[in-house]
Amino acid sequence: MKKKLNIGVVGCGFMGRTHSNAFLQAPRFFDLPLEPVLARICSRNRERAEKFAANWGYQGIETDWRKLVESRDIDVIDIASPNDTHAEIAIAAAKAGKPVLCEKPLGRNAGESESIVKAAEEAGVPTMVWYNYRRVPAVTMAKQIVDEGKLGRIFHYRTVFLQDWTISADLPQGGDALWRLDVNVAGSGVTGDLLAHNIDTAMWLNGPIDEVVAMTETFIKTRKHNLTGKQEPVGIDDASAFLARFRNGSLATFEATRYARGHKALYTLEINGERASIAWDLHDLHRLEYFDHRDEGRLRGWRSIHVTDSDHPYMNHWWVPGLQIGYEHTFVHQAADFISALGENRKASPDFAEALNTDYVTSAVLESAKSRSWVKVKARTGTASA
Repeated sequence: MKKKLNIGVVGCGFMGRTHSNAFLQAPRFFDLPLEPVLARICSRNRERAEKFAANWGYQGIETDWRKLVESRDIDVIDIASPNDTHAEIAIAAAKAGKPVLCEKPLGRNAGESESIVKAAEEAGVPTMVWYNYRRVPAVTMAKQIVDEGKLGRIFHYRTVFLQDWTISADLPQGGDALWRLDVNVAGSGVTGDLLAHNIDTAMWLNGPIDEVVAMTETFIKTRKHNLTGKQEPVGIDDASAFLARFRNGSLATFEATRYARGHKALYTLEINGERASIAWDLHDLHRLEYFDHRDEGRLRGWRSIHVTDSDHPYMNHWWVPGLQIGYEHTFVHQAADFISALGENRKASPDFAEALNTDYVTSAVLESAKSRSWVKVKARTGTASA
């Protein structure tokens, strides 16, 4: 019988649901060395926690995350709560000697993330940040193609993440539903919320980013705050765009906005190399577009690879070839990878140190937007990359 892994999750919002589903489904589709158990869900609202626990099959609830962290029967802490809670919970969990998973971004800023990484490394606990788009099979396959050298020398990386849900000036900020618009809770706007995904994926695929030059904009300057009832300044960025130079010499463009009417979650990336190019679109997430200049001239062109076969990343765990998986499966893959790494006593990726490197880039972007100049990106070394 496999050893049980009792998981305590903090937060029962959107991310709490995705994580809960991931832990439930992972052992059903993957042969894991440990058996994840939804032990307790934590929320300040007892009624909400009880309803969530009943729906997802949690064994119990907590209304104080400190009790969850201190509980001897909880093996892993998973943080799915707003950004302003990440540091305190993660540091306490690390000091308690417990493995920690955390939603992205790791901290509201690089300084906060540094304190989290320091605590985790001093305690020697396994960590992971939920940058789930790495676990899209087509994106994982893109990583394989790049690592195999099929593209040759990389020249360009371009990526966008576009939404349109905050355009209305009547939309308030703050509170349970709209904390992403409150800078004190979120830390930043689309730079830390959306572009953090693009940056993590980009550095995973193409290596470290050396320097950036950026611009940001807050289109609606004040919004009513749900907690105070008053019209207050908006401190987050509504739109962010930047140029970047990678350490390998390639150039990049990044853009994110919540003001692109008609786009709900358009995340795309394209990499151009000397021999080949690849492109991916979240709206068609199971397809990887591939162009190889070495093909016969009269047949040369973009090909669309349907990433659903058993020899494609992760797909041997799911259905027959040709049948698709979706957004929620990326979290299942990440949960399975973390539990496998934990059971085999090896690092999972991205760990906290890798996520800190992403936060160094977002901090450099925000600094550049203020100074209107190029900014060198701080970086740590010795992080996991698998």
